[in-house]
Formats: sequence, C-alpha cells, structure tokens
Amino acid sequence: MTEYSRQASGYFTSTGAAKAIYLPFTPNRVNLTNYTAYAAFTDTGIPAANWSVGMGQGFATCLHVDAGPVLNTGVVLTNGITTFSAGLSLQYGAAIGISGITKASSAVVTTTAPHGYSVGDTIVLYGLNQSASTGMQQIAGVPFTISVVGSPTTFTIKWNTNQSNYTALAGSPAGAFVRKVLNPFLYVPEQNVVSAVTTGTTTTVTTTMYHNLVVGQEIAFRVPTVWGTTELNSLPNNVIPGSPVYGYVTALTDNWTFVCNINSSSYTAFNSNQPFASFSGQQFAQVVPVGDVNSGGFPYSGGALYPAPSFPTSSGGVPTINGPAIQGAFVNNTRQGFIIGAGNAVIGGVADTLSHLVGANADVIFWEAFLDDIFTP
Repeated sequence: MTEYSRQASGYFTSTGAAKAIYLPFTPNRVNLTNYTAYAAFTDTGIPAANWSVGMGQGFATCLHVDAGPVLNTGVVLTNGITTFSAGLSLQYGAAIGISGITKASSAVVTTTAPHGYSVGDTIVLYGLNQSASTGMQQIAGVPFTISVVGSPTTFTIKWNTNQSNYTALAGSPAGAFVRKVLNPFLYVPEQNVVSAVTTGTTTTVTTTMYHNLVVGQEIAFRVPTVWGTTELNSLPNNVIPGSPVYGYVTALTDNWTFVCNINSSSYTAFNSNQPFASFSGQQFAQVVPVGDVNSGGFPYSGGALYPAPSFPTSSGGVPTINGPAIQGAFVNNTRQGFIIGAGNAVIGGVADTLSHLVGANADVIFWEAFLDDIFTP
C-alpha cells in the first residue's frame, strides 16, 4: 500500500558521534549502508544495518566484519536507532551533576560525569547555590547554547561570571545539575535571553542561546530596570504613544552575537552583575523577533521565498521542515526524524567495542527511512 506511506533517503559523512536525521515524518523502519565499510572490508566494520519500530527504541540488526576478516551478523542493543518527534513543549535529557563553575568572562562548567555534549547543544543549569547566600543561582534556569567543549566533563557558556556578585562553584554542590534541551528551537527565531550589550552608534548584543536571526530582521527588546539598558525597550515610544520602538539586525558576528542599528551611545550600561538574592522571581533581559515582511531583508526587495530558512543562521545549518513564515515572527521548526547512535555490534552476546553503528570518522553513510501505511506487530 502506498496511499499514506512516506519515504526519504540521503547520506552524510560521519564524525563518529550520534547523527540526527530530520524528516517531515517519524519513520517506522530505517536502512543504513556504510559505503566506506563496504569499500574497505576490514575488521570491526558495520557495512549495513536495519531497524524496525517493533524492535524498540535504541536497537538495530547489522552486518559485522569480524577478525579474519569475515562477515557475520549481529545486533545493536543500546545506542542504535531511535526516533523522535518534538512537540510544543520542551523535552529534556538526563540530569548530570555539576562539580563546579568558574568565575570567568565566559563561564566554564565541569560535570561529575562525562556529559556527551557538543558545541551547539542547548542546556539548562539548576541548583547553582554554593551556600544559602553564595553561588551562581542568578543564571539557574537560563537556556545556554554551548560555545566550547573543553573535555568530556567541561563546557563553556556565554555568561560573564567573573563579577563581584558571583561565587565560583566547587565541590559538587548538592542539587547542582545540568540537563540537555533535546529539541530547543521548535520555532526560529525565538525570544532569547541577553547576556551582554555593547553600546555605541550601533548596538552589539550577545544572547545565551543561538539567536537564529538574519540580517534585516526586525527585533524588539524587553529589559527590566535592574539590567540597566532600559532605553532599548520597545515600549513606550515617547514620540509616538503606543508605537513600539524596533531595531533591525545589520550584521551577524556569530551564532550568539549580532549587531543592530539602534544608536545606544547615550544609553545606560548593561548590568549582568545581578545579586545572588535576586534569583527568586528573576526576570531576564530579552530580545524578541517582530516584523511583518516575508523573507528578504529590509526593505523587502522581492525574490524567492524558498528554500526554507536554516538554523543556526550565521553558519548555515539544518533547514526547517516547513516553508518560511513571516520574517521576524516565528518559523515553525518542530522536529521529527531519527537518530543513528554510536552503539556497538553484539556478536554471540559479546559487544565489539571498536564497532560503531554510525561508523567511524569520515565514513560515508547512506540511509533510507520509511513510514508504512500499516505496521502489524
């Protein structure tokens, strides 16, 4: 039957780490072909693998090259193929303990166990109090997109904790942990927490997550009084009552930093040195997208509205699964698809720790995904 079935195919070059494949559907079976492993018949390779939803999440069957080399069959019992479907609410990964956070212009977080995170992953920190009155609880609950992975147990976030109101965390404080946001950008761009502002004839803004803005994007600011640069606020407009004050993005420095055309030379300095006692009910400074012009910049000059926008915008990235929406408003970026894990082949009950379902670094992997009309368990 083909009335409602879906199918898709593609390929990628493996990095040796788990690979997410984004699709406009959630598949119920997947086929993998490692072209590199087929071309070089050597020990530990997994040239082909299959998964069906009836196997359960994280499993797969595979062909495996044993010592000899000889071809054998095997299974993957953990970190195999898993499917995902991101909904309207955020989903989080497992909690990992935090052993410390440095006082630095860009804070470095150390975890109590290997975190498995990569640059571009978005995380949230919790329980950042060293004592009843000291620590970094001021940034608890803020979503951060990781900018640097220093080691299996360290990563860097875009926040200056090298300030008087922050106390370095050490000794694995009770209740301090981090969770990964599994699908953080369900709509792009989105409201974002501001971590730094440089004033001048133009205004440079750093956000805690990927901003996903484009040049020409229309934006507005929400800055509570304690953060200092309240002159950026879109409301009220003292010249035209009821009319908001908007800015336009003029340059993208990187995935966290952009420049807008607002002349802030006379504005109050931004203040991220918030007191520890303020964390209860803390309101953060935010930048939000606005606007009503379909893709094309400011002023809109026409042109193609497709392909769909990608994120992160300043360095390319993954296309959204829908067409472009209103520029400045939110492009629907809900995510579906499957993840190819780095699980090992198990032969006769023994795992080959040198084999990986997703292949080795630089392996070329071809994939096919299907959603059948009927699946009968």
